[in-house]
Amino acid sequence: MAELELQKRLAADIKGTGKGRIRIPPENADEVAGALTRDDIRKLIKDGKIIVLSAKGNSRGRIKERRRNRKRKGEGRKTGSKNGRKGAREARKDRWIATIRKIRNYLRWLRDHDIIDEHTYRAMYIKAKGGTFKSLGDVKTMLKQMGKLRE
Repeated sequence: MAELELQKRLAADIKGTGKGRIRIPPENADEVAGALTRDDIRKLIKDGKIIVLSAKGNSRGRIKERRRNRKRKGEGRKTGSKNGRKGAREARKDRWIATIRKIRNYLRWLRDHDIIDEHTYRAMYIKAKGGTFKSLGDVKTMLKQMGKLRE
């Protein structure tokens, strides 16, 4: 059989693969041996005389499924497994919306049940809007200090 190292190397270079993925069937060996230029090799690849095998890879499907199941059970959610800053996982605005809704609903409930009067409600509402309270606990503490809530 003819020595086809040059042809294999040229075909690999043309297709941008390794030499291991180039196959030359024995029945085409003589024709391929005569090809010495890149144009000749391109023509042979186009005609199917030189075969370029497709790339093989390892399937990640089973690993991904296993990882999903473990995350569902709560694994890999602790501090060391988190990437990115806190704001990348939960947006600041979303956190603010959740907090302010909770505070406003609580103030509304207090007003509707006559625990606080309209004046106090409005003052606390404006303070909440201004970001005075970090949490619902802060609101309760403030109301207790004002003497509006029983401890």
